[in-house]
Amino acid sequence: MLAKVVNPEQLTELEKRLLNEYQHGLPLSATPFADMAQHLDTTEDVVLRALKEMQEQGMISRVGPVFKPKRAGASTLAALAVSPEKLASVAAYVSAFDEVNHNYERLHRLNLWFVVTAPNQQRVDEVLVEIEVYSGQPVLYLPLMKHFHIDLGFPLWC
Repeated sequence: MLAKVVNPEQLTELEKRLLNEYQHGLPLSATPFADMAQHLDTTEDVVLRALKEMQEQGMISRVGPVFKPKRAGASTLAALAVSPEKLASVAAYVSAFDEVNHNYERLHRLNLWFVVTAPNQQRVDEVLVEIEVYSGQPVLYLPLMKHFHIDLGFPLWC
């Protein structure tokens, strides 16, 4: 599901710093969360707990790397037309796939959009077929034709 809109007053200072400082530059090491904790003057367990809680509350969808398209594995943007009464359950089903890093609702007949990334095209296709079977709707595949880099990181709080 979409990450929910959060009132900044609901967040701890650690949560604000995690969201603000680690949109880019996640430490590339064997112990990235311990490295983050050291930088934030806390413990790895506290960092992991805060990230898990924000994920469980729908504030963040995932923590992990983003690769340039076609550099590792295969991926596609996809869309579905889902009835409003089934949207939440279908979106939850879609989000449960490890291969889906986010999905979002759009105000359009094709109202559920998501990205599938997998080690190979065969697995991308398998995930899309499973989603079609579950939803009872055909998935519109929108494979990348031309790459544009859009940096989605931005300062959340000063």
